[in-house]
Amino acid sequence: MTFGKPHRHYRQTDSTNSRARELAAAGAPHGTVVTASEQTAGRGRQGRTWTAPPNKALLYSAIVRPLEERHVMLPLAVPLAVCEAAEQLNPDLACKVKWPNDIHVDGRKLSGVLIEARPQDGWAVIGVGLNVAIAEEEFPEELRETATSLGEVGIDSARKALDVRLTKWLAAGADEVLAAWRERDALKGREVGWDGGSGVADGVDDRGYLVVVTPAGDRIAVGAGEVHLTRF
Repeated sequence: MTFGKPHRHYRQTDSTNSRARELAAAGAPHGTVVTASEQTAGRGRQGRTWTAPPNKALLYSAIVRPLEERHVMLPLAVPLAVCEAAEQLNPDLACKVKWPNDIHVDGRKLSGVLIEARPQDGWAVIGVGLNVAIAEEEFPEELRETATSLGEVGIDSARKALDVRLTKWLAAGADEVLAAWRERDALKGREVGWDGGSGVADGVDDRGYLVVVTPAGDRIAVGAGEVHLTRF
């Protein structure tokens, strides 16, 4: 079950995830990919925005259907696909995943993932924003010390690389996904916090939940919907 066919590209749109959700609701097949040269209302997790100069980032959304039990690993599998695609395009990079779904290089954010699922309708949309050729001075001032980019790589090459890696990782078994993700864990051993407390990150459990060791020594698992990471 490959990705990239059909492929619909927009010169400008509000959000590739919004366009992909509309296509999915209308019955578009698994593997349909939507890209854009520019987004006017790109979205990240927890209501954040995703911005990038025109033609400088891969703005990518893909449809997954039908949803199956193995797709519970989507939040871990998709960042792995992004990491491998990025490293294929720029072999000098070594990507890590900051739980739950940010891709970092040397502590700077390279990419973000937003997955929007409609289990009742049997589909999900994978959204990926990947900084491809953004110079440091082109980032908003507040992001210049925390964001990074692939380098001089073609946007279309990035799309094709991600198509291939998504096809691979969405077909992988849970054990393979978990093992590979744990090798790229950027948070293990770091202090994290959320509305209910704080502690030290200690990897993920078999469901993909973040495991945290509290100051009292308890080990608890925290789901992505309730955690707020406060330090990196």
